[in-house]
Amino acid sequence: MSVNIFGRVLRFTTWGESHGPALGAVVDGCPPRLPLTEADIQPLLDRRRPGTSRFTTQRNEPDQVRILSGVFEGQTTGTPISLMIENTDQRSKDYSEVADSYRPGHADYAYDAKYGFRDYRGGGRSSARETAARVAAGAVARKIVGDVQIRAWVAEIGGDAIDPARFDAAQIALNPFFCPDPVAAARWETLVDSARKAGSSLGAIVECEARHVPAGWGAPVYGKLDADLAAAMMGINAVKGVEIGDGFAAAALRGEDNADPMQPGADGVEFTANHAGGIAGGISTGQPVRVRVAFKPTSSILVPVPTVNRAGEAARIRTKGRHDPCVGIRGAPVVEAMMALVLADHFMLHRAQCGA
Repeated sequence: MSVNIFGRVLRFTTWGESHGPALGAVVDGCPPRLPLTEADIQPLLDRRRPGTSRFTTQRNEPDQVRILSGVFEGQTTGTPISLMIENTDQRSKDYSEVADSYRPGHADYAYDAKYGFRDYRGGGRSSARETAARVAAGAVARKIVGDVQIRAWVAEIGGDAIDPARFDAAQIALNPFFCPDPVAAARWETLVDSARKAGSSLGAIVECEARHVPAGWGAPVYGKLDADLAAAMMGINAVKGVEIGDGFAAAALRGEDNADPMQPGADGVEFTANHAGGIAGGISTGQPVRVRVAFKPTSSILVPVPTVNRAGEAARIRTKGRHDPCVGIRGAPVVEAMMALVLADHFMLHRAQCGA
C-alpha cells in the first residue's frame, strides 16, 4: 500500500501531483476553537513558493491556499481541515523525454518498478511540489503548539558552510537562501548561479531549532520524539540524511564530552550543553530541539547522464523544464512544517496520557 498519512493523534494526509489540477492536505485530530484563517497559512506558503528569485525554479505558482472544511467563523471545529492549493503553471510537455527514460537519482525507476507505470509529469508525487501541502498542514500544527518557536535556516550549500560565529537570525529573512550568515549568503550567489548556468545542481544542509518545547514530550521506546522527527524529515522529498543534536559527530566524542551537564537553576534544572539536541531517551528535556537535514542535489538537470529506457536499453537523458538548482534552499520552510507537525502530535499524545 502507499502510505500518505503521518501522525498518531494529529494526523495529516497529503494528496495531489506536481502537474495535476491541485494538491493539498487533510489535517485530522486538530482541537476545536483554535483561531485559523487562510491568512495564517499563506505567509508560510509564500516562503516556500517557487519563482521568488533566480536561485529557485522559475515555475510561477501563486500557491494560494483555500480552506475547504474544518473551520467556521475563523475557528477550527474539531473536524477534518481540508486545504487545497491549485496548480496553475504546469508545463507537462517539458517531460516528454522522461516518459520513456529514467532520470538517475530521481524516483522514476523505483515508481515504475512498484506500480508498473508512473506519472512522469514532473515526477507526480515524488516531486518537491508535494511539500507545499506539508507547509500548509504545518501552519495548522503551529496553532496547536503556539508557544513553541520554530526556526530553520540553510547552513550549507554545495559543501560551503556558514560560520557559526556570524550567525544572525535576523538575516534569515533578508536573503533568498534562508541564510543566517550574510558573508556565506554572498558566496552562495556565485555558487548557485554557477551550477544553474552549467545546467547542474547542488545539495544543501538545513538546520532547524524548536525553542520552548516543555520537558516530557515523547515516549521511551517505539514513540521516541527523535525517531518520529527523523521519520518526518526523511519523508521530505530529496532528503537523504538526518541528525539529531550532534548526530554523527557524537560518535567521535568521549562520554564526558558528549554529556549535557545539569545544574540547579532559578526555574528548575539548567543544562550547560545540548549535544543531545533537546531529546534524551526519546523524550524532550526542555532544551531546544535541534535537527540537521541533508538535501541531495536536484536530480532533474540539463547535464546529460547515462540511463536506461523502459525497454531496458541504454540511453542518455537531460531533463528540460524549470528546476531548482538547489532544492534544499526551499527546504527550510518544509523542515519547519514537519517539526511543527511532529511536535503538535507529541503534545497531544502527552496530554492524552499524562493530562498536562
